Amino acid sequence: MIISDIRIRMIKRAEGRLKAVASIIIDNVFAIHDIKILERTDGYFIAMPSRKTPDGEYKDIAHPINSETRELLSDLILKSFRAELENPREV
Repeated sequence: MIISDIRIRMIKRAEGRLKAVASIIIDNVFAIHDIKILERTDGYFIAMPSRKTPDGEYKDIAHPINSETRELLSDLILKSFRAELENPREV
C-alpha cells in the first residue's frame, strides 16, 4: 500500500480538541476523507471517519484492519500535519 497523497485542512478556530482534517489517497486509486486530527494531553492522534448510530455510538466508516497499517497511516498523517503547523500554506 502506498499513500499517494495527503491533504491537511487546518481548523481555523480550533478551540476544542479537533485541530485539522486529513484526506488521503491510496495507490492513486482510493480516497479517504474526513480523518480527524485531535489533540490530547500527550500529543496528537487520528480518528478515522465515523458516523453516529441511532443508539448514540460512533462507528468507523473506513479503518485499517491491523495495527501496523493504523500506525503507518497515523505516522504519515501526523507528519504532514506537523509540517503544515511549521509552514502553513497560504490560501
